[in-house]
Amino acid sequence: MTRTNYKLRHYLCFFLLMIIAASCGGKQTLRGVFQRQSPYDRYVASLKEAKLDETALGQDWLNAGQKALHDSISVTLPFKETGYFAADRPRALGYKLDAKEGERLVVNLELHAKEPVRVFMDLFEAPADATASPKRVAYADTAAQQLQYEVDETTQHILRLQPELLRSGQYTVTIQVQPTLAFPIPNKTSRHIASIWGDPRDGGARRHEGVDIFAPRGTPVVAATAGVVTRVSTTPRGGNVIWLSDLSRRQSLYYAHLDSQLVAPGQRVAAGDTLGLVGNTGNAITTAPHLHFGIYRFGQGATNPFPYLHQPKESPAPVTIDAAQVGNWVRVSARQANIRLQPSGNSKVAATLPRHTPLQVTGGSGSWYRVQLPDSSEAYIASSVVEAATEPVKSRKLEKTSELLAEAHATAAAKEKLTAGTDVTVLGTFNQFDFVKTATGETGWIHAFR
Repeated sequence: MTRTNYKLRHYLCFFLLMIIAASCGGKQTLRGVFQRQSPYDRYVASLKEAKLDETALGQDWLNAGQKALHDSISVTLPFKETGYFAADRPRALGYKLDAKEGERLVVNLELHAKEPVRVFMDLFEAPADATASPKRVAYADTAAQQLQYEVDETTQHILRLQPELLRSGQYTVTIQVQPTLAFPIPNKTSRHIASIWGDPRDGGARRHEGVDIFAPRGTPVVAATAGVVTRVSTTPRGGNVIWLSDLSRRQSLYYAHLDSQLVAPGQRVAAGDTLGLVGNTGNAITTAPHLHFGIYRFGQGATNPFPYLHQPKESPAPVTIDAAQVGNWVRVSARQANIRLQPSGNSKVAATLPRHTPLQVTGGSGSWYRVQLPDSSEAYIASSVVEAATEPVKSRKLEKTSELLAEAHATAAAKEKLTAGTDVTVLGTFNQFDFVKTATGETGWIHAFR
């Protein structure tokens, strides 16, 4: 760590301790000012109060948070990734995922660090307009390592993870989905749903506004959530029906074709309480006994119950990459290799890289490395097509004085000046630059034709 970062770190720690002390006081404390803000926003406010946003390190941290929202990597759930946050390089992770109304997103974060580190977890709805700002819908308290959110609208979401300044540590993030409702027939799951949302009815004159779950006559039907029974009646289409109000989600649950009803209007029930028994009353008289289960959103009408009930069978793939490579450089070992937008061979190819292209490993999912290219973009590459960038590709003697650059572009900061005749070891190549190591062990980039 440089002397500047050392001083900045202690200044930041001192200021944050002052915030904590102030939050324990009276009504005029900073807690009162910040009470409507997320932990991330409160942290940003503390940086600005200390004028750390005017420093290069503070600006890099703020920019990393914004970049994660706009350059997030798309992932398919369930998802698990392990990586490393480096103290000297502000970084934020952005994961874009598809989420359906009725699902519960569950994010678990494991941290391994030598000293306490806070990681801010924020969940956003991705805007349809790429120029608009994402809308934050949930966040985790910085003391927690889990975020749960019931999806209210089917759309893409963005999860952002970002550690506080000058903190390092290994992370493992797991993102999964769970149903928000209990299954309405005990000991059965969504695999027992036989007729789904949208199936044609009455010769195509209407569509099925629910799901059908077949079970023997007399099987108990239970409340999928706590609520109040609002209606117990008999109708020509539904037969014996029960309506259960789910006020917390602004919706009503509809149970139809019951053989018998065992509750009364106005009765409060808990999740799992028996409401009635499976039958085939109403227009289901010619079919086998089953429960028709529907969900009607207040002011919106019927919605697909499947995501509310579906418990995915899949578990996240275990992380099998070489964890020792995280934070280090690897290079393409095959003649050429594809990098992809997701850690899967079925994912879209982001680019095809030639042999010896250097890549810095920032994490891994399954058997795929998450890598940062020399142009700072990130993608995934199969661990089987890369090798550690330790052995030389070739040796080279500089023909004239050259600058050892921190990055692979002409305007990058110079780490040091190398005089003509200096011997360097080439570890990889990217565009017009060689990735080299000097005799002192320093790595960086020099123009390939110098």
